Amino acid sequence: MRELLLFSLFTGISFFAQAQIVTVVDDVTSAPIAYVSFYDAKINRYSITNTVGETDISIFENSKSIEIRTVGYRTRTMSFEAIKRKGFIVRLIPSQLALNEVVVSATRWQQETREVPLKVTSVKPNSVRLQNPQTAADLLTVSGEVFIQKSQLGGGSPMIRGFATNRVLIAVDGVRMNTAIFRSGNVHNVISLDPFATQNTEIIFGPGSVIYGSDAIGGVMSFYTLSPVFSTSNKIFIRGNSTLRTSSANNERTAHVDFNLGWKNFASVSSITYADFGDLRIGSNGPDEYLDTFNVAQVNAADSAYRAKDPRILSPTSFNQLNLMQKFRYQPTKDWDINFGFHYSESSDLDRYDRLILSSNNEPRYAAWYYGPQVWRMANLQVLKKAENKFFDQANFTFSNQYFRESRNTRRFQNSNLISRQENVDVLTFNLDLEKESGAKHNFFYGGEIVLNHISSFGFTRNIITDNTNPASTRYPDGSDWNSYSAYLSHQFKISSHLNLQSGLRYSHFFLDAEFDPTYYPVAFNSININEGAVTGSIGLVYNLDQTLQFNTNISSGYRAPNIDDAAKVFDSEPGSVIVPNPDLKPEYAYNIDVGIRKLFGEALKVDFTGYYTILTDALIRRDFTINGQDSIMYDGQLSQVQAIQNSAHARVYGIQAGARLELPSGFQLTTRINIQKGEEELQDGTTVPLRHAAPTFGETHLTYSATGFEIDLYAEYNARLSNSELAPSERSKDHLYAIDENGDPYSPSWVTINLNSAYQITPIFMISAGIDNITDLRYRMYSSGIAAPGRNLFLAVRANL
Repeated sequence: MRELLLFSLFTGISFFAQAQIVTVVDDVTSAPIAYVSFYDAKINRYSITNTVGETDISIFENSKSIEIRTVGYRTRTMSFEAIKRKGFIVRLIPSQLALNEVVVSATRWQQETREVPLKVTSVKPNSVRLQNPQTAADLLTVSGEVFIQKSQLGGGSPMIRGFATNRVLIAVDGVRMNTAIFRSGNVHNVISLDPFATQNTEIIFGPGSVIYGSDAIGGVMSFYTLSPVFSTSNKIFIRGNSTLRTSSANNERTAHVDFNLGWKNFASVSSITYADFGDLRIGSNGPDEYLDTFNVAQVNAADSAYRAKDPRILSPTSFNQLNLMQKFRYQPTKDWDINFGFHYSESSDLDRYDRLILSSNNEPRYAAWYYGPQVWRMANLQVLKKAENKFFDQANFTFSNQYFRESRNTRRFQNSNLISRQENVDVLTFNLDLEKESGAKHNFFYGGEIVLNHISSFGFTRNIITDNTNPASTRYPDGSDWNSYSAYLSHQFKISSHLNLQSGLRYSHFFLDAEFDPTYYPVAFNSININEGAVTGSIGLVYNLDQTLQFNTNISSGYRAPNIDDAAKVFDSEPGSVIVPNPDLKPEYAYNIDVGIRKLFGEALKVDFTGYYTILTDALIRRDFTINGQDSIMYDGQLSQVQAIQNSAHARVYGIQAGARLELPSGFQLTTRINIQKGEEELQDGTTVPLRHAAPTFGETHLTYSATGFEIDLYAEYNARLSNSELAPSERSKDHLYAIDENGDPYSPSWVTINLNSAYQITPIFMISAGIDNITDLRYRMYSSGIAAPGRNLFLAVRANL
């Protein structure tokens, strides 16, 4: 009997305790929210939700006022009894009014934005879920602060503060994605990433070279992929998500699934996404210059050009892509955390639409111009060690192996020879990042990085009639290497409870080695060997007057070391021009100052403003050149002007980034963002011209309504006009990409699109997202892009979350 009573008492207590486990969920999506704090100031007790949104609140049993708070949501105050009446389910309403949030990218360690002098923007998962970006490039536009250029439908080259391509850095789970062949022309590697497998995205604006090294001049885009989640009980934790989506403008068919298996100290997450896109349909109202005019087909073994049947359908632009991800996490003790991730992405052929619309003598210039399948593979091992010793409190070691494959395939109209050039890049990366707190006022972040690039390059021609092949010149010297070795130190000094100082210094040394095959490279030297160092630094202040007002300023430098693409490439950069190698290159440097202010007005309005000014010195710019005393040579059968990358220019960029968010009654919110940037580049004769990658003024305004399980967003995106005189000289020569003004000159018109997106949580498992992009069916083209934007687009997505 006594055993029975004890058993009954034990199970009763267990049941009662279990009944006090609270789950915190998003009010719109019902998704669990991690790291929500419960705090009662009267009894000075607190509790925090785990990775599945749960925590035990039995310590608050008699509490009358429990503050429930986390970043990105409105704070709630409830009594224990009120939580009990809700069935121990707490719903939090999303909000972006708070000044403070947690970011990782600024120092590679978690920091509160109230301590960071840099401008850092996070792309919220809720915004991504509502906007439904098709690619990772489109995901960046959700921020409202990154401009995307596209040369083809399967593309996306980010522009940040007047810089792009190899002057902005992409990082995946803390590992740099930029390789030694990232070019100054538009780079589309970001689309290799899977937006469905991305857990969070952070964008640093301005130089980030102290932490990230070369290329981080205009900014850093840090993508953090899904992380395996442990079980919080003795049972296996299973969670899964799946999505099916279709869009009308490009006949999108996308399927995604990810699932998590978690035990106490071991977990796994798997993800797979397949997306198929058809030819793009553009809008009905806009410049006729954006319409498709002709297509090319083989008829009786000969090229034939014919008028496009429907000029609003741009062909060929279709492509597909597969993304795979597998990650494992093992935590043998609370002081060790081991993560291994494998990523794989492969696209189909990607037709270079902006080259296929070129014509001469009323005939197409190319019968074929396409990128071969773009392949990216990364294996990434991260080992985190926590220890309170005199050297570090936390240490994170990262080893990564990446492989990139890309190719370019071109065939002139009425020419049976297809020229193919393929590049393979193998990259090894080693990072050691450490954090050490010294007293209450000092925090040190320091470490080192080794990056090793090896480039294989192949070239051949194939006759499409006879299938005979012959060797051809390669894009880069086969077997080239680019290696970098770096060390950095960043110091955070909490001068007072209101004032923080953060400073940093980095030294990098890089080596470039390339040997030329004289068969294809008519240069006066047999090899290029560059051995250079670079020093960069930063210092910034953050002043928080109170919880509602923040001032920050930051002075920083960034650099870009010349890579294989700069020093050793041979490629027709544009019809009639050919770039040749240049062994006399050194790093280019950027010097930047930021000044920012953020202010909260009660619980209704948040405004932010950042002004910046950047100077680029010794800029690596393409300029006219000579080779063996000649200013023109024959290349791929065409007499071409000789050019080379040279340290021969200075540039400056300045602008403002501003935004406001207003919380209106009854669940409405009004949000707006504007980005104004101006850039100038110095020419060889000392005159200045507009900088190519300084985008026109752009922005967006959203009117959003949120209720339990439902959200709808009516918004406008807008882009200012760039007249012919405001275009960079290299853009003025591309009249096939632009509208034509009243003087017959190319220019970039202004445009405004109206869009409507919605999401509805049907059940705790199923959600439907639907919307209409470009409601007015406007025909427009993003600045510098080789393809017009989608016309009116209806999309539907069905999500299931287990």
